[in-house]
Amino acid sequence: MTAIPDFTEAERKGVNAILLERYGKLVPIQLADSELQLGIDPADLSLCPTIYWNERGAHFVLCKVGESRYRCLFFYSEAEQFGTGREEYDNLDTCVLTLLQVQSDHERQLANISSGATAATLKNDDYDGPLVI
Repeated sequence: MTAIPDFTEAERKGVNAILLERYGKLVPIQLADSELQLGIDPADLSLCPTIYWNERGAHFVLCKVGESRYRCLFFYSEAEQFGTGREEYDNLDTCVLTLLQVQSDHERQLANISSGATAATLKNDDYDGPLVI
């Protein structure tokens, strides 16, 4: 099997630019490698270049699984891991933006649950509860 190419400088800069826009500050990223099952054999693991960052209590993992092919997830602990609902992306920007949006939506849901807001009050236009962005 051919080795998966590392993230290019342009790809890393693209991720950094998206994170800067999302958080309004530079977010340090770390380069790593992850072992992932890319084929049907669960015993056949591939070493994949990975970008990791953490922000606002969440940890993010972005893996390159081939030329212009990416997978991603975010987690809070080993027991709390979340994907985007899509296994793989062929566009890095779409992958990162979708990952950040899904995490933001999850964060918003958690804030609404802890605020005592219910689905009925959130649908009510007169709701004066906290606005979570």
